[in-house]
Amino acid sequence: ARDAGGSMVIHTFGGYYGLAISWMLYRPNLDQSSRLQGSVYHSDVFAMIGTLFLWMFWPSFNSAITDHGDGQHRAVINTYLALASSVLTAMAVSSVFQKHGKLDMVHIQNATLAGGVAVGTAAEFMLMPYGALIVGFCCGVLSTLGYIYITPFMEKHMKIQDTCGIHNLHAMPGVIGGIVGAITAAAASESVYGHEGLVKTFDFENAFKDMVPSKQGGHQAGGLCVALCFGIGGGILVGAILRLPIWGDPADDNCFDDDVYWEVPEDEESIPQILQYNNHMQNKDIADTKFTMEPVGRSRS
Repeated sequence: ARDAGGSMVIHTFGGYYGLAISWMLYRPNLDQSSRLQGSVYHSDVFAMIGTLFLWMFWPSFNSAITDHGDGQHRAVINTYLALASSVLTAMAVSSVFQKHGKLDMVHIQNATLAGGVAVGTAAEFMLMPYGALIVGFCCGVLSTLGYIYITPFMEKHMKIQDTCGIHNLHAMPGVIGGIVGAITAAAASESVYGHEGLVKTFDFENAFKDMVPSKQGGHQAGGLCVALCFGIGGGILVGAILRLPIWGDPADDNCFDDDVYWEVPEDEESIPQILQYNNHMQNKDIADTKFTMEPVGRSRS
């Protein structure tokens, strides 16, 4: 199975591996330290540096191990178009579902990268520009709505705590990438790729010289299933080991607190935490009230 950008072997496996471990280690009394689980706006802005670097270098990541020439060229273009589409879609969906039409920093940090994750498997295939844009559009919508609806649902009903949103950025887009890769591989033809291009793209050589695109699509689907099974099964196994009472885990009321393992400066401990996960503009209503209460005849020049 071809997976140059790692949609299956990196993102799908890693995402569901982590989620399975989180499910095994679920703590029903973790709400005792929920006041510490939050983000601070200036930290979110600083973390955007990481998103910008990932966005810029994702095309080179997806194309790094593809065939030199046409394969790398297609991978870079497909990845860039999928990323651009996911950025526009994530911005639009975040603005629609947030108060006052503002953007949520959590969505912009993560959902804008979902297109690069999903196009990883099919990046070197003849996905076509419109195909890459469709993949990025779907992942931008799904990832943003995942932060708004799916993550709270998983924590409340499935007992899975996903503090960093790996299900929305890695797991779900990775599965979409595996499906897109299987469909695109099965639809490949010699008239589109050329004989030499078909052989180089899918490595139809040596033991696989008699492979046909339809069978290659089945191998791609099988690769996705293997990644899911190893991820979920491995996560459950490791989670069971980590549940053993020999690791010295912190108490429920000390979780989300760096002070348990790190030397924390005293001034940092006094910084108030934002309790709402998706609200960084809590003074908006106060500012609006002050503006509307100004005297009508007062000059604003």
